[in-house]
Amino acid sequence: MDDVLRPLIVVGGSVVLTLLLGWATDLLLRKADERHPETPLWGLLRRGRVPYQLLVCAALLRGSYDEARLWPDHQVAIGRTLSLVLIGSAAWLAIRVAAAVVETSYTRYASTHRERDPARVRRVRTQVTLIRRVVSAVVGVVAVAAMLLTFPAMRAAGASLLASAGILGIVAGVAAQSTLGNMFAGLQIAFGDMVRIGDTVIVDGEWGTVEEITLTFLTVRTWDERRITMPVSYFTSKPFENWSRGTPQMTGTVFWHLDHSAPLDAMRDKLRDILRECPAWDGRAYNLTVTDSTPSTMEVRALATAKDADDIWTVRVTVREQMIRWLTDEHPYALPRVNTADAVLRTGLNGHRSPDGVPAARRLHHHPRER
Repeated sequence: MDDVLRPLIVVGGSVVLTLLLGWATDLLLRKADERHPETPLWGLLRRGRVPYQLLVCAALLRGSYDEARLWPDHQVAIGRTLSLVLIGSAAWLAIRVAAAVVETSYTRYASTHRERDPARVRRVRTQVTLIRRVVSAVVGVVAVAAMLLTFPAMRAAGASLLASAGILGIVAGVAAQSTLGNMFAGLQIAFGDMVRIGDTVIVDGEWGTVEEITLTFLTVRTWDERRITMPVSYFTSKPFENWSRGTPQMTGTVFWHLDHSAPLDAMRDKLRDILRECPAWDGRAYNLTVTDSTPSTMEVRALATAKDADDIWTVRVTVREQMIRWLTDEHPYALPRVNTADAVLRTGLNGHRSPDGVPAARRLHHHPRER
């Protein structure tokens, strides 16, 4: 009878005590979360309920298993299994707690600085993400090492492994040179403020937004919703454009190739009207100038400002489309054409229209259909 009651009391008592401790701890965390809604810490700590209960149960069973006298022929194997579960659950819980603390710190910082300095918030977010990954990797490696050391054969081989650690380190360093380079590049990106999650960048001619940064690779989400994954060492060894570096405000350009008779003053007025009706324009500045000239056309450049990269794209396409439409409807003679006849001077050259209603300046460049 004692052989049945003793294992039942030890195992059943450990499970019941684990459930009671888990319920009590979760109740305390839930009440703390309700009393302090300004911080997400207590709610995030509740995510560690499963590893916490697993840790408590493994610890109780590991400490009382000898008293249970259950399967004595397999006592060593069961004790080692419980030790492995104990180490694994402790590492799992440590990762959850570290993630909760780091996420809480970032949330508090972002809530107070998002409006004043969004670029710095993105920088902190990048650092927090990489720190969390580093902590998880370190805890995982330590846990695996602790699990291996529970086996006597691994402890016996420790001396020989330590003696050859120098040679193995050199071999591993040479074999994993690119991987280690990417890891150090990831840390350099995180703390060197080269690129952050949410930054608008141009890499290999592709325009997109940085979506994810890890210790080894970086993902850029392009405007057409493609994902470009590249090693982080690219950003430490090659030049790239970061449109979100410093202030997000930008100046955009729009170019047209027009006829020399294009009405520049009227185009400046039209540019002003277009921008005033464009919500993406931030109202800081605009300009329209002739930047180049060829025997057949002249290059006209318009400048406009916006608060960020997304808005400057909207401003550029709006100005380009509406200006071309306006020129087509109101001043078609300003659009570039191919000259097929010699210039002929007519009366009314000083801006007056000829009897057929066509500006005299237009007669200097005949379209093929007018011949």
